[in-house]
Amino acid sequence: MCVTRNLSAQEHRNDRGWEDRMKAEKIAYLTGAMDLTPAEAEKFWPVYNKAEAETRQSWKRTAEAYIALDQGLKAGKDDKEIGVLLDKYLEARKAGEGIEIKYTAEYRKILSNEKIAKLHIAEESFRRQQIHRLNRNENSKTDKK
Repeated sequence: MCVTRNLSAQEHRNDRGWEDRMKAEKIAYLTGAMDLTPAEAEKFWPVYNKAEAETRQSWKRTAEAYIALDQGLKAGKDDKEIGVLLDKYLEARKAGEGIEIKYTAEYRKILSNEKIAKLHIAEESFRRQQIHRLNRNENSKTDKK
């Protein structure tokens, strides 16, 4: 039992290390892509971090509503109950969409529209880069088997 606990704790630390490395890579990537000055970066990153935290919470709520909706369908709930679950799911999705609009208004107090546009392009570019990296790693693991 002690071995299991130690392995779980070690795996958790390793996961956290991966998360920290990914966050550092993203910060460096976005800072460079946006060509942030030190003064802009000082004001931008706290706002961006708040936006990211809200987005993560929104994703969590949306995922929970999705799971509840899926389970409701599988359980054969009646149409009225499904309607309630569907509405909760749609509300969660809609709330998430407002986050980007809300924080773009905040970014405009700090950055030019050009740099905000670069942010959106760089975020998508970084996301795609990470997906390609993950796919390459998964393919190399499959090739070794």
